[in-house]
Amino acid sequence: MKEIKITDISGVKVGQVEDIQAATGCSVVIVEKGATAGVDVRGGGPATRETDLLNPINMVQQIHAVMLSGGSAFGLDAASGAMQYLEEHDVGFDMSVARVPIVCGASLFDLSVGNPQVRPDKHMGYLACKDSENNEIKEGNYGAGCGASVGKILGFDHAMKGGIGTYGLQVGAIQVAGLVAVNACGNVVDHESHKMLAGIYDKKTQQVISTKDVLLKQMDQIRKLPDGNTTIGCIVTNVKLNKAQCTKLAGICHDGYARSIQPVHTMSDGDTIFVLSTNEVEGMVDAVGVLASEVTSMCIKRAILKAKSAYGLKAFSDLKNR
Repeated sequence: MKEIKITDISGVKVGQVEDIQAATGCSVVIVEKGATAGVDVRGGGPATRETDLLNPINMVQQIHAVMLSGGSAFGLDAASGAMQYLEEHDVGFDMSVARVPIVCGASLFDLSVGNPQVRPDKHMGYLACKDSENNEIKEGNYGAGCGASVGKILGFDHAMKGGIGTYGLQVGAIQVAGLVAVNACGNVVDHESHKMLAGIYDKKTQQVISTKDVLLKQMDQIRKLPDGNTTIGCIVTNVKLNKAQCTKLAGICHDGYARSIQPVHTMSDGDTIFVLSTNEVEGMVDAVGVLASEVTSMCIKRAILKAKSAYGLKAFSDLKNR
């Protein structure tokens, strides 16, 4: 088993762009030749695009890109830029009168971090696609992770910096890799050591406070978790899969969320995962699921480890005795 980049999977490109001053951005995963896809939306407050067509009973069998963006529902407009880019490159389904690219997407809420009047739009989405030509992926405060934050159960004053992370594994010919933007309401823990990495920040001790302890002690006082969260991601494999299998794998990837985020899938999160298959090699779905859930957790871990303090938010690197 060895580590790989998501762009090591044949035909996969990744691009990102961000507005650092406004604290928002978007990240796109492109498969111009088309990829079989599935999705699993577990959060209570999702902002998504073109997810119904991924239902295994529906007609469309392949998509061409997944756009992950900030900006809440406004940020879904970034996918229009991917549509433009792909059309210019003659990518999409031939409908005789035009080629129609299929671009799915999901957005996270970062409007409370920077300038709420600036959100990812068609132009930013197009620029992210152009960036995919550079074959370089930055982690932390980039793309959809630019304005991401975590640990907001006690409010934004106690939150820490989230971000975007990528990771991949290869076993034999089988490849699984991903890209996840972490903007959770809850804390983020290391799925291997169970150590808290980021979340509710205690300014006095410069440590992360347990979400479990906070919720249990203040259960009679907390009536609703703060809005403005969501973790979104895209996992890609070269294993041959149909839509139903991709959908099943997306559900398995949420195990990676559950191992790394506490609490996860809340009513204030829109947690969503897409799974894409480039259909290159044979492999067992359950084995791919083991890799995919591990890759998901590692993407989350790297998003936090690579994040830098910004917008008044402390990062993992600022923690005392980390």
